Amino acid sequence: MKKILVIEDEPPVQANILELLEAEGFEVIGAENGLVGVEKARTYRPNLVICDVMMPELNGYNVLATLRKHPETATIPFIFLTAKAEKADLRQGMQLGADDYLTKPFTRSELLGAISTRLSKHAAIAEHYAQEIKQAEEKLNSLIYYDNLTQLPNSAYARQSFERAVASNGHSDHLLPVLSLNIDRFHRITDSLGHAQGDLLLKEIAERLHACAGRGSTIARMQAGQLVILLPMTTRAADTGAVLGAIKDTLSRKFNLNGREIYITSSIGVALYPSDGQDFETLLRNADVALSYVKDRGGNNWEFFSSHMNNGLSEQLEMETNLRHALERNELRVYYQPQIDIENQRLVGSEALLRWQHPEKGLIPPGKFIPLAEETNLIIPMTEWILREACRQNRAWQLSSGLPLRIAVNLSARQLSQTDLADKVLAILDETDHEPQYLELELTESVLMENVEAAITTLTRLKSLGVRIAIDDFGMGYSSLSQLKRLPFDTLKIDQYFVRNITDNPENIAITQTIIHMAHILKLSVIAEGVETKNELDYLKGLECDEVQGYYFSRPLAQCDFEQYLKRSITLSVL
Repeated sequence: MKKILVIEDEPPVQANILELLEAEGFEVIGAENGLVGVEKARTYRPNLVICDVMMPELNGYNVLATLRKHPETATIPFIFLTAKAEKADLRQGMQLGADDYLTKPFTRSELLGAISTRLSKHAAIAEHYAQEIKQAEEKLNSLIYYDNLTQLPNSAYARQSFERAVASNGHSDHLLPVLSLNIDRFHRITDSLGHAQGDLLLKEIAERLHACAGRGSTIARMQAGQLVILLPMTTRAADTGAVLGAIKDTLSRKFNLNGREIYITSSIGVALYPSDGQDFETLLRNADVALSYVKDRGGNNWEFFSSHMNNGLSEQLEMETNLRHALERNELRVYYQPQIDIENQRLVGSEALLRWQHPEKGLIPPGKFIPLAEETNLIIPMTEWILREACRQNRAWQLSSGLPLRIAVNLSARQLSQTDLADKVLAILDETDHEPQYLELELTESVLMENVEAAITTLTRLKSLGVRIAIDDFGMGYSSLSQLKRLPFDTLKIDQYFVRNITDNPENIAITQTIIHMAHILKLSVIAEGVETKNELDYLKGLECDEVQGYYFSRPLAQCDFEQYLKRSITLSVL
Protein backbone atom coordinates (compact mmCIF):
# COMPACT_ATOMS: atom_id res chain seq x y z
CA MET A 1 0.00 0.00 0.00
CA LYS A 2 1.44 3.37 -1.03
CA LYS A 3 1.83 6.02 1.68
CA ILE A 4 0.91 9.64 0.89
CA LEU A 5 1.68 12.57 3.20
CA VAL A 6 -0.68 15.56 2.87
CA ILE A 7 0.66 18.84 4.33
CA GLU A 8 -2.23 21.35 4.41
CA ASP A 9 -2.97 24.01 7.04
CA GLU A 10 -6.69 24.37 6.13
CA PRO A 11 -8.46 21.55 8.06
CA PRO A 12 -11.46 21.17 5.66
CA VAL A 13 -9.18 20.93 2.60
CA GLN A 14 -6.86 18.43 4.33
CA ALA A 15 -9.80 16.31 5.52
CA ASN A 16 -11.31 16.16 2.02
CA ILE A 17 -8.01 15.09 0.41
CA LEU A 18 -7.33 12.46 3.08
CA GLU A 19 -10.84 11.01 2.75
CA LEU A 20 -10.59 10.88 -1.05
CA LEU A 21 -7.18 9.17 -1.03
CA GLU A 22 -8.14 6.72 1.69
CA ALA A 23 -11.15 5.68 -0.38
CA GLU A 24 -8.77 4.98 -3.28
CA GLY A 25 -6.77 2.52 -1.13
CA PHE A 26 -3.84 4.73 -0.14
CA GLU A 27 -2.36 4.88 3.36
CA VAL A 28 -2.67 8.57 4.23
CA ILE A 29 -0.86 10.78 6.75
CA GLY A 30 -1.94 14.32 7.56
CA ALA A 31 0.19 17.24 8.72
CA GLU A 32 -1.30 20.59 9.76
CA ASN A 33 1.79 22.72 8.96
CA GLY A 34 5.21 22.63 7.33
CA LEU A 35 7.21 21.87 10.47
CA VAL A 36 5.04 18.86 11.32
CA GLY A 37 5.15 17.79 7.67
CA VAL A 38 8.95 17.70 7.57
CA GLU A 39 9.08 15.63 10.77
CA LYS A 40 6.46 13.16 9.49
CA ALA A 41 8.24 12.84 6.14
CA ARG A 42 11.43 11.80 7.93
CA THR A 43 9.57 9.45 10.28
CA TYR A 44 7.19 7.69 7.85
CA ARG A 45 9.14 7.94 4.57
CA PRO A 46 6.02 8.35 2.37
CA ASN A 47 5.92 7.36 -1.27
CA LEU A 48 4.64 10.83 -2.22
CA VAL A 49 4.13 14.25 -0.60
CA ILE A 50 1.27 16.64 -1.40
CA CYS A 51 1.95 20.07 0.09
CA ASP A 52 0.24 23.46 0.18
CA VAL A 53 2.47 26.38 -0.78
CA MET A 54 1.14 29.16 1.46
CA MET A 55 1.50 28.16 5.12
CA PRO A 56 2.67 30.04 8.24
CA GLU A 57 6.07 29.39 9.89
CA LEU A 58 7.39 27.06 7.16
CA ASN A 59 5.88 27.46 3.69
CA GLY A 60 5.79 24.79 1.00
CA TYR A 61 8.95 26.00 -0.71
CA ASN A 62 10.90 25.70 2.55
CA VAL A 63 9.41 22.26 3.20
CA LEU A 64 10.59 21.06 -0.20
CA ALA A 65 14.06 22.61 0.20
CA THR A 66 14.44 20.95 3.61
CA LEU A 67 13.39 17.51 2.37
CA ARG A 68 15.67 17.68 -0.65
CA LYS A 69 18.72 18.26 1.62
CA HIS A 70 18.41 14.90 3.39
CA PRO A 71 19.23 11.62 1.58
CA GLU A 72 16.33 9.72 3.16
CA THR A 73 13.74 12.19 1.81
CA ALA A 74 15.57 13.70 -1.17
CA THR A 75 13.92 11.58 -3.88
CA ILE A 76 10.31 11.47 -2.61
CA PRO A 77 7.93 12.73 -5.37
CA PHE A 78 6.50 16.14 -4.39
CA ILE A 79 3.29 17.81 -5.62
CA PHE A 80 2.44 21.42 -4.73
CA LEU A 81 -1.09 22.66 -4.05
CA THR A 82 -1.49 26.37 -4.72
CA ALA A 83 -4.02 29.06 -5.47
CA LYS A 84 -1.28 30.96 -7.31
CA ALA A 85 -0.72 30.14 -10.96
CA GLU A 86 1.85 32.74 -11.99
CA LYS A 87 4.84 31.41 -13.97
CA ALA A 88 7.33 32.84 -11.47
CA ASP A 89 5.75 30.83 -8.65
CA LEU A 90 5.73 27.65 -10.72
CA ARG A 91 9.35 28.20 -11.74
CA GLN A 92 10.43 28.70 -8.12
CA GLY A 93 8.97 25.33 -7.10
CA MET A 94 10.41 23.48 -10.08
CA GLN A 95 13.88 24.89 -9.39
CA LEU A 96 13.66 23.45 -5.89
CA GLY A 97 12.80 20.03 -7.29
CA ALA A 98 8.99 19.91 -7.30
CA ASP A 99 7.52 17.21 -9.54
CA ASP A 100 4.10 18.77 -10.24
CA TYR A 101 1.65 21.57 -9.40
CA LEU A 102 -2.10 21.43 -8.81
CA THR A 103 -3.93 24.75 -8.81
CA LYS A 104 -6.82 25.15 -6.40
CA PRO A 105 -9.60 24.34 -6.90
CA PHE A 106 -8.86 20.98 -8.57
CA THR A 107 -11.02 18.01 -9.44
CA ARG A 108 -10.81 14.48 -8.08
CA SER A 109 -9.57 13.19 -11.45
CA GLU A 110 -6.87 15.89 -11.65
CA LEU A 111 -5.56 14.93 -8.21
CA LEU A 112 -5.60 11.17 -8.85
CA GLY A 113 -4.09 11.67 -12.30
CA ALA A 114 -1.19 13.70 -10.91
CA ILE A 115 -0.58 11.11 -8.18
CA SER A 116 -0.66 8.20 -10.64
CA THR A 117 1.77 9.95 -12.99
CA ARG A 118 4.24 10.80 -10.23
CA LEU A 119 4.18 7.35 -8.65
CA SER A 120 4.63 5.67 -12.05
CA LYS A 121 7.55 7.89 -13.00
CA HIS A 122 9.17 7.42 -9.59
CA ALA A 123 8.79 3.65 -9.89
CA ALA A 124 10.42 3.74 -13.33
CA ILE A 125 13.33 5.82 -12.00
CA ALA A 126 13.72 3.51 -9.02
CA GLU A 127 13.78 0.49 -11.34
CA HIS A 128 16.38 2.20 -13.52
CA TYR A 129 18.62 2.87 -10.52
CA ALA A 130 18.06 -0.67 -9.23
CA GLN A 131 19.27 -2.06 -12.56
CA GLU A 132 22.20 0.35 -12.56
CA ILE A 133 23.17 -0.70 -9.04
CA LYS A 134 22.79 -4.38 -9.97
CA GLN A 135 25.09 -3.94 -12.97
CA ALA A 136 27.58 -2.04 -10.79
CA GLU A 137 27.44 -4.84 -8.21
CA GLU A 138 28.08 -7.53 -10.84
CA LYS A 139 30.96 -5.56 -12.34
CA LEU A 140 32.44 -4.73 -8.95
CA ASN A 141 32.17 -8.31 -7.69
CA SER A 142 33.93 -9.54 -10.83
CA LEU A 143 36.70 -7.00 -10.38
CA ILE A 144 37.11 -7.58 -6.65
CA TYR A 145 36.83 -11.36 -6.44
CA TYR A 146 38.76 -12.47 -9.55
CA ASP A 147 42.30 -11.98 -10.73
CA ASN A 148 42.24 -9.77 -13.83
CA LEU A 149 45.02 -11.65 -15.68
CA THR A 150 44.16 -15.30 -15.08
CA GLN A 151 40.46 -14.91 -14.16
CA LEU A 152 41.16 -17.21 -11.22
CA PRO A 153 39.51 -16.38 -7.87
CA ASN A 154 41.63 -14.08 -5.71
CA SER A 155 42.30 -13.71 -1.98
CA ALA A 156 39.00 -11.91 -1.31
CA TYR A 157 37.14 -14.82 -2.88
CA ALA A 158 39.18 -17.31 -0.83
CA ARG A 159 38.37 -15.41 2.37
CA GLN A 160 34.68 -15.45 1.52
CA SER A 161 34.78 -19.21 0.79
CA PHE A 162 36.48 -19.82 4.13
CA GLU A 163 33.87 -17.81 6.05
CA ARG A 164 31.03 -19.70 4.38
CA ALA A 165 32.62 -23.07 5.07
CA VAL A 166 33.13 -22.26 8.74
CA ALA A 167 29.62 -20.83 9.11
CA SER A 168 28.02 -23.96 7.63
CA ASN A 169 30.12 -26.39 9.69
CA GLY A 170 28.16 -27.83 12.59
CA HIS A 171 30.82 -30.27 13.79
CA SER A 172 33.49 -29.19 16.25
CA ASP A 173 35.78 -32.10 15.30
CA HIS A 174 36.02 -31.14 11.60
CA LEU A 175 39.18 -29.65 10.14
CA LEU A 176 39.48 -27.17 7.27
CA PRO A 177 42.93 -27.30 5.60
CA VAL A 178 44.36 -24.08 4.17
CA LEU A 179 47.26 -24.62 1.74
CA SER A 180 49.71 -21.95 0.61
CA LEU A 181 51.32 -23.24 -2.61
CA ASN A 182 54.25 -21.61 -4.36
CA ILE A 183 55.59 -22.57 -7.79
CA ASP A 184 59.33 -22.92 -7.24
CA ARG A 185 61.37 -20.48 -9.36
CA PHE A 186 58.21 -19.21 -11.09
CA HIS A 187 59.97 -15.95 -11.97
CA ARG A 188 62.32 -17.90 -14.26
CA ILE A 189 59.36 -19.06 -16.31
CA THR A 190 57.94 -15.57 -16.70
CA ASP A 191 61.39 -14.08 -17.39
CA SER A 192 62.00 -16.67 -20.10
CA LEU A 193 58.56 -17.06 -21.69
CA GLY A 194 56.76 -13.86 -20.67
CA HIS A 195 53.98 -13.11 -18.21
CA ALA A 196 51.22 -14.22 -20.60
CA GLN A 197 52.68 -17.73 -20.70
CA GLY A 198 53.07 -17.64 -16.93
CA ASP A 199 49.37 -16.79 -16.55
CA LEU A 200 48.46 -19.61 -18.92
CA LEU A 201 50.58 -22.02 -16.86
CA LEU A 202 48.77 -20.96 -13.67
CA LYS A 203 45.41 -21.72 -15.29
CA GLU A 204 46.53 -25.22 -16.23
CA ILE A 205 47.98 -25.74 -12.74
CA ALA A 206 44.64 -24.68 -11.23
CA GLU A 207 42.77 -27.21 -13.42
CA ARG A 208 45.00 -30.04 -12.20
CA LEU A 209 44.68 -28.89 -8.60
CA HIS A 210 40.88 -28.94 -8.80
CA ALA A 211 41.04 -32.57 -9.86
CA CYS A 212 43.20 -33.38 -6.80
CA ALA A 213 41.43 -31.18 -4.26
CA GLY A 214 37.98 -32.45 -5.11
CA ARG A 215 34.50 -30.98 -5.10
CA GLY A 216 33.97 -28.11 -2.67
CA SER A 217 37.57 -26.90 -2.83
CA THR A 218 38.64 -23.34 -3.64
CA ILE A 219 41.78 -22.42 -5.56
CA ALA A 220 42.73 -18.75 -5.69
CA ARG A 221 45.68 -16.74 -6.93
CA MET A 222 47.42 -14.65 -4.29
CA GLN A 223 50.37 -13.14 -6.16
CA ALA A 224 52.76 -14.11 -8.97
CA GLY A 225 53.29 -17.87 -8.66
CA GLN A 226 51.51 -18.30 -5.32
CA LEU A 227 48.12 -19.96 -4.89
CA VAL A 228 45.96 -20.62 -1.85
CA ILE A 229 43.89 -23.80 -1.71
CA LEU A 230 40.97 -24.41 0.65
CA LEU A 231 40.21 -28.12 0.87
CA PRO A 232 36.79 -29.46 1.90
CA MET A 233 36.13 -30.10 5.59
CA THR A 234 37.59 -33.37 6.88
CA THR A 235 37.83 -35.27 10.18
CA ARG A 236 41.38 -36.57 9.65
CA ALA A 237 44.61 -34.69 8.99
CA ALA A 238 45.78 -37.81 7.13
CA ASP A 239 43.22 -37.04 4.40
CA THR A 240 45.09 -33.81 3.74
CA GLY A 241 48.36 -35.73 3.46
CA ALA A 242 46.82 -37.89 0.72
CA VAL A 243 45.76 -34.77 -1.20
CA LEU A 244 49.25 -33.29 -0.85
CA GLY A 245 50.73 -36.47 -2.34
CA ALA A 246 48.31 -36.27 -5.26
CA ILE A 247 49.21 -32.58 -5.83
CA LYS A 248 52.93 -33.35 -5.88
CA ASP A 249 52.33 -36.18 -8.34
CA THR A 250 50.10 -34.24 -10.74
CA LEU A 251 52.34 -31.14 -10.79
CA SER A 252 55.43 -33.25 -11.49
CA ARG A 253 54.05 -34.26 -14.89
CA LYS A 254 54.98 -32.11 -17.85
CA PHE A 255 52.96 -29.10 -19.00
CA ASN A 256 52.63 -28.21 -22.66
CA LEU A 257 52.53 -24.46 -23.36
CA ASN A 258 52.02 -23.83 -27.07
CA GLY A 259 54.27 -26.75 -28.01
CA ARG A 260 56.90 -26.12 -25.34
CA GLU A 261 57.38 -28.69 -22.57
CA ILE A 262 57.55 -27.24 -19.04
CA TYR A 263 58.36 -29.07 -15.79
CA ILE A 264 57.80 -27.48 -12.39
CA THR A 265 58.13 -28.22 -8.68
CA SER A 266 56.13 -26.70 -5.86
CA SER A 267 56.40 -25.94 -2.14
CA ILE A 268 53.35 -26.09 0.12
CA GLY A 269 52.62 -24.93 3.66
CA VAL A 270 49.52 -26.22 5.44
CA ALA A 271 47.51 -24.78 8.36
CA LEU A 272 44.46 -26.47 9.85
CA TYR A 273 41.32 -24.76 11.12
CA PRO A 274 40.62 -24.51 14.02
CA SER A 275 43.83 -25.72 15.69
CA ASP A 276 46.18 -23.36 13.79
CA GLY A 277 43.88 -20.35 13.69
CA GLN A 278 40.27 -19.21 14.00
CA ASP A 279 40.21 -16.78 11.08
CA PHE A 280 41.37 -16.77 7.47
CA GLU A 281 44.18 -14.25 7.93
CA THR A 282 45.75 -16.17 10.82
CA LEU A 283 45.51 -19.49 8.99
CA LEU A 284 47.00 -18.04 5.82
CA ARG A 285 49.80 -16.42 7.80
CA ASN A 286 50.62 -19.74 9.49
CA ALA A 287 50.41 -21.59 6.18
CA ASP A 288 52.90 -19.04 4.80
CA VAL A 289 55.17 -19.68 7.79
CA ALA A 290 55.13 -23.39 6.96
CA LEU A 291 55.73 -22.56 3.28
CA SER A 292 58.79 -20.47 4.17
CA TYR A 293 60.03 -23.35 6.30
CA VAL A 294 59.82 -25.64 3.24
CA LYS A 295 61.52 -23.17 0.89
CA ASP A 296 64.34 -22.54 3.38
CA ARG A 297 65.07 -26.27 3.14
CA GLY A 298 65.20 -26.41 -0.65
CA GLY A 299 61.53 -26.49 -1.64
CA ASN A 300 59.71 -29.19 -3.62
CA ASN A 301 58.02 -30.49 -0.48
CA TRP A 302 55.25 -29.73 2.01
CA GLU A 303 54.96 -29.13 5.73
CA PHE A 304 52.14 -28.72 8.25
CA PHE A 305 52.40 -25.63 10.42
CA SER A 306 53.93 -26.17 13.85
CA SER A 307 54.37 -23.67 16.67
CA HIS A 308 58.13 -24.23 16.70
CA MET A 309 58.26 -22.50 13.31
CA ASN A 310 57.38 -19.24 15.04
CA ASN A 311 60.13 -17.66 17.06
CA GLY A 312 58.12 -14.65 18.17
CA LEU A 313 55.70 -16.21 20.66
CA SER A 314 57.57 -15.14 23.79
CA GLU A 315 57.78 -11.61 22.42
CA GLN A 316 54.01 -11.63 21.84
CA LEU A 317 53.35 -12.69 25.46
CA GLU A 318 55.55 -9.88 26.68
CA MET A 319 53.73 -7.40 24.44
CA GLU A 320 50.35 -8.54 25.79
CA THR A 321 51.51 -7.90 29.35
CA ASN A 322 52.83 -4.44 28.44
CA LEU A 323 49.69 -3.60 26.49
CA ARG A 324 47.54 -4.25 29.55
CA HIS A 325 49.48 -1.51 31.36
CA ALA A 326 49.59 0.94 28.43
CA LEU A 327 46.34 2.72 29.33
CA GLU A 328 47.06 3.14 33.03
CA ARG A 329 50.62 4.29 32.29
CA ASN A 330 49.40 6.90 29.76
CA GLU A 331 51.41 5.36 26.90
CA LEU A 332 48.67 5.59 24.24
CA ARG A 333 48.72 8.45 21.74
CA VAL A 334 46.30 9.78 19.14
CA TYR A 335 47.66 10.72 15.72
CA TYR A 336 45.51 12.67 13.26
CA GLN A 337 45.59 12.29 9.48
CA PRO A 338 44.06 15.25 7.60
CA GLN A 339 41.06 14.68 5.33
CA ILE A 340 40.87 17.05 2.37
CA ASP A 341 38.02 18.28 0.15
CA ILE A 342 39.22 17.29 -3.31
CA GLU A 343 37.55 20.22 -5.08
CA ASN A 344 39.18 23.09 -3.19
CA GLN A 345 41.90 21.08 -1.37
CA ARG A 346 40.88 22.50 2.00
CA LEU A 347 40.98 20.69 5.34
CA VAL A 348 37.57 19.33 6.36
CA GLY A 349 38.55 16.98 9.19
CA SER A 350 40.85 14.20 10.27
CA GLU A 351 40.95 10.50 11.09
CA ALA A 352 42.03 9.66 14.64
CA LEU A 353 44.57 6.83 14.70
CA LEU A 354 45.76 4.99 17.78
CA ARG A 355 49.48 4.70 18.50
CA TRP A 356 51.43 3.16 21.38
CA GLN A 357 54.46 5.04 22.71
CA HIS A 358 56.36 2.31 24.55
CA PRO A 359 58.88 3.73 27.07
CA GLU A 360 61.67 1.42 25.86
CA LYS A 361 60.69 0.27 22.35
CA GLY A 362 59.47 3.62 21.10
CA LEU A 363 56.47 4.11 18.83
CA ILE A 364 54.92 0.69 18.12
CA PRO A 365 52.96 0.51 14.82
CA PRO A 366 49.26 -0.38 15.15
CA GLY A 367 49.62 -3.53 13.04
CA LYS A 368 51.61 -5.07 15.88
CA PHE A 369 49.30 -4.34 18.81
CA ILE A 370 45.75 -3.75 17.47
CA PRO A 371 45.14 -7.46 16.59
CA LEU A 372 46.43 -8.38 20.05
CA ALA A 373 44.14 -5.79 21.67
CA GLU A 374 41.14 -7.25 19.82
CA GLU A 375 42.08 -10.79 20.76
CA THR A 376 42.42 -9.90 24.46
CA ASN A 377 39.34 -7.61 24.53
CA LEU A 378 41.53 -4.62 25.48
CA ILE A 379 40.26 -2.92 22.34
CA ILE A 380 37.06 -1.84 24.14
CA PRO A 381 38.63 0.46 26.80
CA MET A 382 41.27 1.58 24.29
CA THR A 383 38.64 2.65 21.73
CA GLU A 384 36.59 4.45 24.38
CA TRP A 385 39.77 6.31 25.33
CA ILE A 386 40.60 7.36 21.78
CA LEU A 387 36.97 8.35 21.11
CA ARG A 388 36.91 10.59 24.19
CA GLU A 389 40.34 12.08 23.45
CA ALA A 390 39.60 12.65 19.74
CA CYS A 391 36.26 14.37 20.46
CA ARG A 392 37.81 16.55 23.18
CA GLN A 393 40.68 17.60 20.91
CA ASN A 394 38.53 18.14 17.82
CA ARG A 395 36.15 20.36 19.78
CA ALA A 396 39.11 22.45 20.94
CA TRP A 397 40.29 22.81 17.33
CA GLN A 398 36.80 23.80 16.19
CA LEU A 399 36.70 26.57 18.78
CA SER A 400 40.22 27.85 18.04
CA SER A 401 39.90 27.76 14.24
CA GLY A 402 36.22 28.55 13.73
CA LEU A 403 36.07 25.64 11.25
CA PRO A 404 33.40 22.88 11.38
CA LEU A 405 36.07 20.16 11.50
CA ARG A 406 34.99 16.51 11.44
CA ILE A 407 36.71 13.71 13.36
CA ALA A 408 36.64 10.04 12.32
CA VAL A 409 37.22 7.18 14.77
CA ASN A 410 37.47 3.48 13.94
CA LEU A 411 35.30 0.88 15.68
CA SER A 412 36.05 -2.84 15.95
CA ALA A 413 33.75 -5.86 15.98
CA ARG A 414 33.95 -5.83 19.78
CA GLN A 415 32.42 -2.35 19.97
CA LEU A 416 29.70 -3.14 17.46
CA SER A 417 28.56 -6.13 19.53
CA GLN A 418 28.00 -3.94 22.62
CA THR A 419 24.29 -3.27 23.16
CA ASP A 420 25.04 -0.02 25.00
CA LEU A 421 27.42 1.38 22.38
CA ALA A 422 25.11 4.26 21.41
CA ASP A 423 24.69 5.24 25.06
CA LYS A 424 28.47 5.28 25.54
CA VAL A 425 28.97 7.43 22.44
CA LEU A 426 26.26 9.86 23.59
CA ALA A 427 27.86 10.13 27.03
CA ILE A 428 31.26 10.93 25.49
CA LEU A 429 29.72 13.55 23.19
CA ASP A 430 28.03 15.21 26.18
CA GLU A 431 31.21 15.03 28.25
CA THR A 432 33.34 16.65 25.54
CA ASP A 433 30.65 19.11 24.32
CA HIS A 434 31.14 17.70 20.81
CA GLU A 435 28.27 17.96 18.33
CA PRO A 436 27.28 14.53 16.94
CA GLN A 437 27.19 15.57 13.26
CA TYR A 438 30.95 16.21 13.36
CA LEU A 439 31.76 12.69 14.58
CA GLU A 440 32.14 9.92 12.01
CA LEU A 441 32.45 6.30 13.15
CA GLU A 442 34.28 3.99 10.73
CA LEU A 443 33.74 0.23 10.40
CA THR A 444 35.22 -2.22 7.93
CA GLU A 445 33.16 -4.50 5.68
CA SER A 446 34.33 -7.65 7.44
CA VAL A 447 33.28 -6.29 10.85
CA LEU A 448 29.83 -5.37 9.58
CA MET A 449 29.20 -8.69 7.86
CA GLU A 450 29.85 -10.69 11.03
CA ASN A 451 26.29 -9.90 12.15
CA VAL A 452 24.35 -7.75 9.71
CA GLU A 453 21.13 -7.59 11.72
CA ALA A 454 22.91 -6.50 14.91
CA ALA A 455 24.89 -3.94 12.89
CA ILE A 456 21.67 -2.46 11.45
CA THR A 457 20.17 -2.07 14.93
CA THR A 458 23.27 -0.50 16.46
CA LEU A 459 24.08 1.80 13.55
CA THR A 460 20.48 2.98 13.24
CA ARG A 461 20.57 3.97 16.91
CA LEU A 462 23.85 5.84 16.39
CA LYS A 463 22.47 7.52 13.27
CA SER A 464 19.45 8.72 15.25
CA LEU A 465 21.86 10.61 17.52
CA GLY A 466 23.14 12.51 14.46
CA VAL A 467 26.48 10.65 14.25
CA ARG A 468 27.85 9.94 10.76
CA ILE A 469 28.69 6.36 9.75
CA ALA A 470 31.44 5.35 7.28
CA ILE A 471 32.35 1.99 5.76
CA ASP A 472 36.14 1.69 5.77
CA ASP A 473 38.51 -0.21 3.42
CA PHE A 474 35.68 -0.75 0.93
CA GLY A 475 36.44 -3.35 -1.73
CA MET A 476 38.65 -5.51 0.49
CA GLY A 477 35.83 -7.34 2.28
CA TYR A 478 33.27 -9.87 1.16
CA SER A 479 29.95 -8.06 1.55
CA SER A 480 27.31 -7.66 -1.14
CA LEU A 481 25.75 -4.38 -2.18
CA SER A 482 22.30 -5.74 -1.33
CA GLN A 483 23.48 -6.08 2.28
CA LEU A 484 25.29 -2.74 2.34
CA LYS A 485 22.19 -0.90 1.10
CA ARG A 486 20.41 -1.95 4.28
CA LEU A 487 22.96 -0.22 6.50
CA PRO A 488 22.62 3.52 7.29
CA PHE A 489 25.90 4.85 5.86
CA ASP A 490 26.92 8.40 5.03
CA THR A 491 30.44 7.76 3.70
CA LEU A 492 32.30 5.09 1.76
CA LYS A 493 36.10 4.93 2.03
CA ILE A 494 37.99 3.35 -0.87
CA ASP A 495 40.88 1.20 0.31
CA GLN A 496 44.35 2.50 -0.55
CA TYR A 497 45.10 -0.74 -2.43
CA PHE A 498 42.94 0.51 -5.31
CA VAL A 499 44.32 4.06 -5.17
CA ARG A 500 48.03 3.25 -5.20
CA ASN A 501 49.46 3.87 -8.71
CA ILE A 502 45.91 4.04 -10.05
CA THR A 503 47.03 5.80 -13.24
CA ASP A 504 49.10 2.75 -14.22
CA ASN A 505 46.60 0.06 -13.24
CA PRO A 506 43.54 -0.34 -15.53
CA GLU A 507 41.98 -2.87 -13.16
CA ASN A 508 42.13 -0.49 -10.20
CA ILE A 509 40.83 2.34 -12.38
CA ALA A 510 37.77 0.26 -13.26
CA ILE A 511 37.16 -0.76 -9.65
CA THR A 512 37.55 2.77 -8.28
CA GLN A 513 35.35 4.31 -10.96
CA THR A 514 32.64 1.73 -10.31
CA ILE A 515 32.79 2.24 -6.53
CA ILE A 516 32.48 6.04 -6.83
CA HIS A 517 29.62 5.79 -9.33
CA MET A 518 27.78 3.28 -7.16
CA ALA A 519 28.31 5.33 -3.98
CA HIS A 520 26.92 8.49 -5.57
CA ILE A 521 23.85 6.58 -6.78
CA LEU A 522 23.31 5.57 -3.15
CA LYS A 523 23.77 9.23 -2.02
CA LEU A 524 27.04 8.47 -0.20
CA SER A 525 30.12 10.66 -0.09
CA VAL A 526 33.42 9.03 -1.04
CA ILE A 527 36.85 9.32 0.59
CA ALA A 528 39.89 7.79 -1.11
CA GLU A 529 42.67 6.64 1.22
CA GLY A 530 46.39 6.40 0.51
CA VAL A 531 46.74 9.25 -1.99
CA GLU A 532 50.48 9.81 -2.38
CA THR A 533 50.99 11.64 -5.69
CA LYS A 534 49.49 14.54 -7.63
CA ASN A 535 48.68 12.17 -10.50
CA GLU A 536 46.58 10.03 -8.16
CA LEU A 537 44.86 13.16 -6.79
CA ASP A 538 44.08 14.55 -10.26
CA TYR A 539 42.76 11.19 -11.46
CA LEU A 540 40.48 10.81 -8.44
CA LYS A 541 39.21 14.35 -8.96
CA GLY A 542 38.38 13.42 -12.54
CA LEU A 543 36.41 10.43 -11.22
CA GLU A 544 34.43 12.88 -9.01
CA CYS A 545 35.73 11.53 -5.70
CA ASP A 546 34.66 13.84 -2.85
CA GLU A 547 37.51 13.74 -0.34
CA VAL A 548 41.00 12.25 0.04
CA GLN A 549 43.59 11.48 2.67
CA GLY A 550 47.14 10.26 2.29
CA TYR A 551 50.81 11.17 2.34
CA TYR A 552 50.46 13.58 -0.60
CA PHE A 553 48.87 16.00 1.89
CA SER A 554 50.18 14.62 5.17
CA ARG A 555 51.08 11.49 7.09
CA PRO A 556 49.30 10.95 10.44
CA LEU A 557 50.41 13.73 12.80
CA ALA A 558 50.87 14.06 16.54
CA GLN A 559 48.62 16.63 18.22
CA CYS A 560 51.15 19.47 18.16
CA ASP A 561 52.07 18.83 14.51
CA PHE A 562 48.40 18.72 13.47
CA GLU A 563 47.86 22.09 15.15
CA GLN A 564 50.62 23.55 12.97
CA TYR A 565 49.02 21.94 9.90
CA LEU A 566 45.67 23.46 10.90
CA LYS A 567 47.22 26.94 11.26
CA ARG A 568 48.78 26.68 7.79
CA SER A 569 45.44 25.54 6.36
CA ILE A 570 43.65 28.53 7.86
CA THR A 571 46.30 30.88 6.47
CA LEU A 572 46.03 29.40 2.97
CA SER A 573 42.22 29.53 3.01
CA VAL A 574 42.35 33.25 3.83
CA LEU A 575 44.77 34.09 1.02
